[in-house]
Amino acid sequence: MKILHFLWLVVLLLPACNPAGQSGQEKSLTLSAAVDSTDQTHDFYDNVHAFSLNGTTVVEISGEVAGILQVDLSDLPRRSVIVKETDIEEGKVVFVGAYRYDGVSLYDILNRVQVHKKNLEEFKPIIDQYVVVYGASGDSVVFSWGEIYYPVIPHQIIIADRVLRIVPSKTKDQWPLPEKTKVVAGADLVTGRNIEEPVRIVVRTVGIQYKVDRTVKFWAPEMLLKGIGDQEVTLTNLPAGLNPQDLDLVFYGRGMGIHGITTFKGAWLKDLFTDKLPLTKERIKTGLFVIAAVDGYRCAMTYSELMNRNDNAGVLVMDENNYEDAGKFSCLFGADFFSDRAIKSMTEIRLVH
Repeated sequence: MKILHFLWLVVLLLPACNPAGQSGQEKSLTLSAAVDSTDQTHDFYDNVHAFSLNGTTVVEISGEVAGILQVDLSDLPRRSVIVKETDIEEGKVVFVGAYRYDGVSLYDILNRVQVHKKNLEEFKPIIDQYVVVYGASGDSVVFSWGEIYYPVIPHQIIIADRVLRIVPSKTKDQWPLPEKTKVVAGADLVTGRNIEEPVRIVVRTVGIQYKVDRTVKFWAPEMLLKGIGDQEVTLTNLPAGLNPQDLDLVFYGRGMGIHGITTFKGAWLKDLFTDKLPLTKERIKTGLFVIAAVDGYRCAMTYSELMNRNDNAGVLVMDENNYEDAGKFSCLFGADFFSDRAIKSMTEIRLVH
């Protein structure tokens, strides 16, 4: 009888020694999940150790906000971005390395900030705003409000405090590691906006004034390109030679919801500027456009989100067959979830700085 009691006790204790019935292989996967050096999972971005980056965990928010704020990044959700970093050296784009960065997104950092638009009485939509992120050294980069809050894939702009290399399985290349916290812009082709030690974010509105008139005839026969060269350029049609592009979109507005599922036909807006505004470090960091319509509607757009994308989700410009009686010229942002930055009856595209 004692033997039977002993055997029964062993049966009861065995599950406790192997929680949830885990096999030896499953327990091994659980233990190695942080660093999967033997490719036991399908995640390519967890195969080496992550390293902490040095820098502050508190960022100041100022500008067109209710008051200067000190935001503790350690209180916010964690996000990850994978990037292939590049730079410009002697006029050529060069590869730096491939990395996974972990940190906090600008989306989350600014999410609860009370914005006080300086032109609120004139123009309520927030799409003419942008932010300037300053590093400890005084370096700065610009992001439009639209590229922070409107993308189909959000949280792609982060302040990173951890990094790991994405190491090729055959060559085992050990890319150089940064040492300081940094801004990481996941959609950028040339990653010049990935500046070190971000400490301050300033919220601003594009300073160009446009008269808002909702009663005006919604048609503009021409569009001006300003700030692009020494002289303004007037367009009555898109220049000949631009490659035609089709853009399939579920056209959905933040206020009115679904407009339709449509194939839009035009050309990439960036092709208007490729020869006039080639990639430079300064343009990538701080270049900013404003697009305006005949009724005063407008939006901000950075140089990088137009000219420096790695996702081929560009801005389409059209001069015929426009949607919803959109006037002569109109544009659509292919990377945006909402259609709020779709500008009808465009009268001007201006390079602000």
